[in-house]
Amino acid sequence: MPDISDDDMDYTSGVIAFEARQFSRAMQLLSPLAEKGSADAQHRCAIMYQNGLGVVVYPEAALKWMQAAAEQGHALAQHGLGFMYMEGDCVEKNGEEAVKWFTQAADQGLQGSQTTLAMMYEEGRGVEKDLEKAKEWYTKAGFGPDEI
Repeated sequence: MPDISDDDMDYTSGVIAFEARQFSRAMQLLSPLAEKGSADAQHRCAIMYQNGLGVVVYPEAALKWMQAAAEQGHALAQHGLGFMYMEGDCVEKNGEEAVKWFTQAADQGLQGSQTTLAMMYEEGRGVEKDLEKAKEWYTKAGFGPDEI
């Protein structure tokens, strides 16, 4: 039988609790792992703090953990951080930062970030309007010429 560390057990149990919407338990298990540098645990803690799931809404902690995971290359956290900057959620609105984080996630193939970037460029939302870039991102996101 393979040797499974306590951290691995806590991570698996934390993810199961998170998916089962037992957020207090998930936070209890994942928070120490976030402190130890687990990008996925950081991302899940950020979501819980951002939305008040199992904890009180805590924008500073949500931003801290989302940014920590994003900086480690976690695509969903990069998307989440981009959204925070785009919407001004937990942080001051900043279109340039939003595009930076959406682009990093989109470059990893995250379709939601590719589509969001396309819309931002199409509408000139947070960035200068650029229909060519919008078309490029829509194409990367899998939209055909008839859908663009």
